[in-house]
Parts: sequence; structure tokens; C-alpha cells
Amino acid sequence: MSPTGWLFIGVAAILMAALPYWLPRTVIALRVRIFAWVGGEEGVRAPGREVPVEDFKKVYGHPAANGRSRGAALSDLFWYWLSPGPEVHQEHLEPGPRYDDVARTTRQILAGLSREQWTELVGRCTRRVLDELDPRSAHGVHGVRLRDLMMPVWAEVYYEVVFREPCPRHVRDLITGNANDVVSALKCTSLRHMDRRARLTEYLRTRLAKDRPPVPLPSSLTAQEQAYYLQGTFFNTAVVQMSEAMAHLLLALATHRPVQDRLSADEEDPDFLDRVINETLQHFPLFGVAHRITSGEIPRDGRDPIPAGSVLLFNYPEYQGSGGDPFDPDRWLTPDTRPSAFIPFGVTANRPCPARGFAVLTMRVAAQEVLRGYRLESSVEHTRSLPSRGPCLLVPRTGAVPQSQVRRGIRLTAMRLADRWAAVPRSLTQLVLGSYMVWDARRQGLCRNYFAASSGGTATSVTVGR
Repeated sequence: MSPTGWLFIGVAAILMAALPYWLPRTVIALRVRIFAWVGGEEGVRAPGREVPVEDFKKVYGHPAANGRSRGAALSDLFWYWLSPGPEVHQEHLEPGPRYDDVARTTRQILAGLSREQWTELVGRCTRRVLDELDPRSAHGVHGVRLRDLMMPVWAEVYYEVVFREPCPRHVRDLITGNANDVVSALKCTSLRHMDRRARLTEYLRTRLAKDRPPVPLPSSLTAQEQAYYLQGTFFNTAVVQMSEAMAHLLLALATHRPVQDRLSADEEDPDFLDRVINETLQHFPLFGVAHRITSGEIPRDGRDPIPAGSVLLFNYPEYQGSGGDPFDPDRWLTPDTRPSAFIPFGVTANRPCPARGFAVLTMRVAAQEVLRGYRLESSVEHTRSLPSRGPCLLVPRTGAVPQSQVRRGIRLTAMRLADRWAAVPRSLTQLVLGSYMVWDARRQGLCRNYFAASSGGTATSVTVGR
């Protein structure tokens, strides 16, 4: 073979060997460009040239930054992902009496439990799911995906919060099937499967026709819309967000062994776990970009006002500077060192997360239950989007067959390599499926068509698409 041929083979071999290190990041950058294109020219990025970091909270909390879906091209995509029933999803309702009715009901449902009841409920559901782990696993060590492990916990928790009775196993499966389908579509690792979502809708519609929950549901909604409301607010968003939050927290502990060891040994610092949770939410915020449509002009000192009809794109990771600093829970010990740009549950003046009052409490309870029984080990890359669902080893603290350091090192090395190579086909899948769903969402125009019908005098229900 000629020298040129050998050179070609060598370059090709190097590119192939480095594939897991450059291709996923390249594809992610391309996907970001695609979604920016969907946002359109009217998108005002915050933080950005027009809304610097120091103006972020002021603009976010301005009364005119109150539009949610109507008038933004991105809304078609989010309604597509959140179907069925995005028109009554609490996060996508326009401001007004209907939104007030829905938001008030959500607060009443969540306020029905005391801190002690939340603690008992989350602890009980976490223990039940952990007890279902296969006892025949090798050496007692369980290989899990943390998001998949946590999702049944929150399915049971929020079913009981809404209906005030334990969640039957088949209903838990319906809820996790729905939530997993939504989050997989959002991360572009899978297309939508509307039949899975429709099964939960039908269960809720039938259940509500026979047996109403203790807290009356929004009176401004039809019976079908009430089922959509529960499905979207509690059995979609609540289950997905809390499962994601716990997957990030547990994976952070698994990949920062000194933090985990200190947490297990230091009983004289009961607030340390709360600081770990804050640090996790700082590095891995649950929200990516939240968009709002301005209903009026937003004046600003020394700058041109933001005109009415602008689509504001609030970038949580960029605002918080996520991932730029080492993972250090002790930064939260003093006001001088804790981050000032930290909004894990949004801003109070503009649709804050309804769970902000007890999310940290419930995360703490679930984490304590897991750590009580297992040591967490992982060597995978930890990213905010977490498309891998958080591969991790759960090593029992008692009763497990001890593994040598060599065997443990081999297993973690194999996990790291498998995770890196799995990112290659997964990133390509995300690019292809994400591009298709962007196209399909624009074609169906769920949000656009809904408001077009509403402005004509008849508010129709949104079709779920194909």
C-alpha cells in the first residue's frame, strides 16, 4: 500500500477512535442551531446582548412578560411534546381567569399534605420501589438507570397526593409510561407514542366520572379537560421533573465520592444534604429555556424598551453559569460565596414552580432512603440534559459480596466506555428525530390552530396529532 493510503487509514482510525469525544458535541451544537431557528427572529435571548445578566430577573419578573403560548413559534413544538391537553397545561395557559383557576387548584392539592405527611409518603414510596430491585443481581450490585429508578417513586407519590389513596400497580405503569414517553420525546431520543398517553387519559377520564378526588378540580374546565389537567400537571410535569431532579442528585453523588462519603459519615451537619441539592440544581438546572411573550412594552433604564409581542427566551443554564465551577456544596455556607444567579424554581413574579416549597424536602427524603441502603458508583459523563437516563451501580451497604478494587475499577471503566460509545448513535438519533419533530410540530401547528380558532369565536380542543 502507498504511503498516502497508510496515511488515510491512520487518519480514519484516529477519527473513529475519537468519535465519542467530538461527534455528540457537534450534533448537540447543530441541534441548538435548529431550535434557535424555530424560535425565529423575534426571539430575545436572556441573558444576551439585549438582556444582560444584570437585567435577567427584572425582565423575567416584569408584569408584561406574562404571555405563555400565543404568538411564539416555539409553542407549537412544546404543545406537540406535551400533548394531549397542552391547552390546559398549567405552564401553557395564557394569563387570565382560567389560569388562575388551574393554578389555585394545583396549590390546594399540594397544600393538602403537611411536611410530616410529605416525608412519610416519599419515604414509603421510595422504599417500596427499592424493594422491587432484583435480588439475584451479581454480587448484590444493581445496574440501574437513575431516572428509570426514580420515575415509579414519583408516579406513586403524586397519585396519592391527588387521590389520597395508594397507587395501584397498573396505574403506576400507566403514569410512568406516559411520563417516560413525554420526556423521551422532549430529549429527542424517541418519537411520541400517543397511544401510551391516551391510555392514561382514558383511565383518568373514567376514574373522574366515577370517583372525584378530595380537592375539587377547576370548574372552568370540561370533564375531558380536567383529565388533561391532571395528566399534564401532575402525571407528566411533576413526575418528570422530580425524576430528573433525583437522577441528577444521585448521579452527582455517584460521581463525587468524597461528597457521598462525607454525607454518609457526617451526622453532625444535617444541612449538608440540602447544600448538595442546591449545588446539584446550580450545575444541572431542570429548566433549559423558558419562553414568554410580552403583552406590552417593557421599559429599561439606559436601553431601548422591549416591544410588545417579543418572545423572551430565558436560558437557565447560561444565567446560572452551570458547569463552570467545581462541584462544591460548601459554597452555600455563606452569602459571600453562594451563587447569586440561582433560580431553580423560576422567579416568584412569573409562574414559579408550584413545588418550590417542598421540592428540596422531598428530594432529601428520597435521597436518604437510597443512601441508607446503597452506595452509589458511576463513571459516566454527567450532562444537564441527561439523555442516558443516568447509568449507575447501586452497591448494597450490607449483605453484598465484597468486590476487589481491580474488579470494581474494571466495571467502572467498562461503564465509562460504554456510555461514551452509546452517545454516538444516540446523538445521531436525537438529531434525526428532533429535526423530524420540529417539522411535524410546525406542520400540525397545534398552538397556532388553537388560537386561530379561539380568535374566531370558538375555542376548540387541540388534537393530539399522530
